[in-house]
Amino acid sequence: MPDREARISGELYIGLMSGTSVDGIDAALVDFEPSRPKLLGHCYQPWPQAIRDRLKKLSQPGDNEIEQLGHADIAVANHFADVVSELLRQTGIKPWQTRAIGSHGQTVRHRPGADHPFTLQIGDPNQLAEKTGITVVADFRRRDMAAGGEGAPLAPAFHAAFLRSSVEYRVILNLGGIANITLLPADPKTGIIGFDTGPANTLMDAWIHYSQQHRFDAHGAWAARGQVISELLDRLLDDNYFKRPPPKSTGPELFNLDWLNQYLVNQSNYRPEDIQASLCALSSHSIIQAINQYAPDCERVICCGGGTRNPVLMQQLQQGLDATVETTAEHGIDPDQIEAMAFAWLARQTLQHLPGNLPDVTGAHHPVILGGIYQAWTNDSEKVDPAC
Repeated sequence: MPDREARISGELYIGLMSGTSVDGIDAALVDFEPSRPKLLGHCYQPWPQAIRDRLKKLSQPGDNEIEQLGHADIAVANHFADVVSELLRQTGIKPWQTRAIGSHGQTVRHRPGADHPFTLQIGDPNQLAEKTGITVVADFRRRDMAAGGEGAPLAPAFHAAFLRSSVEYRVILNLGGIANITLLPADPKTGIIGFDTGPANTLMDAWIHYSQQHRFDAHGAWAARGQVISELLDRLLDDNYFKRPPPKSTGPELFNLDWLNQYLVNQSNYRPEDIQASLCALSSHSIIQAINQYAPDCERVICCGGGTRNPVLMQQLQQGLDATVETTAEHGIDPDQIEAMAFAWLARQTLQHLPGNLPDVTGAHHPVILGGIYQAWTNDSEKVDPAC
């Protein structure tokens, strides 16, 4: 349990993140009083399979979408509130001691390339503020999109604030459902760019679920049993997304089983585990290709996200990059919590009237203050600390 000074610092924020893999919710309690953010506690809750299936279904066009969306919006908010309550219970923090929740929400559609670009994250912040008694900052991505950006990725601003080095060129690599990179040159006068390179885990997760009904390939064991199909890998890497220059962002709306099936010529001749090995190679090759093209002088690649637990993927990255490959754990930040911490920081930026996007990353015309603020109502009598 954190000490009393930390509990009343006034700089405590909670970040909530559920990514494109739709595995579960990460919640992080962060103290920003020190010079570097300090993680005071974290909590993870997997999505129930029924809700996970509903959320996956909503990422693609379908029937009765508005009704389905309305139900999912409330269900996601309720689960977010449950995770926050558990996090507070574990850490001994009262709701009123926390400045705000930064809620990424759950992305169900991301269409930056549409005629009328849009992005949609659900998890009703009104419900979340009401159930937790904590002010909520949410809907971060649409303000960047309104300013001409892609609405993603947003974590690079956090990476730049806390992981940039003045002595070496670093790349921060997030291995979530989608892989994205943040390029951090040592020279502070050099601009920062970042973008989604393509799939990290989303295709591997989808394929193993289709083939074996598992949520993910634990430790990359299934991919390790397969052999990369060179002709398939070449076809996959020839997709136009990998050729597009940044800024760019993507999601499971593009990289899904329908996308994969269009490249599975002579699928009956492929062993399922060989397809999995090829999908792992697709992730590593597309990441390596992007880093070598846009950050050839990179000295260190610092990884975060669930893909860091896949030793096959991590080994391929180390073998293919002329740089040290490690995780954010080497820099004092849990690889599984960095994105939740980033949205805690983005909430803080919003409440301090500071921008949270990097225009060179998202393509926005200018920096903007992100998100909407959903103010909590609390009874002043609840703000009596019995320790006082």
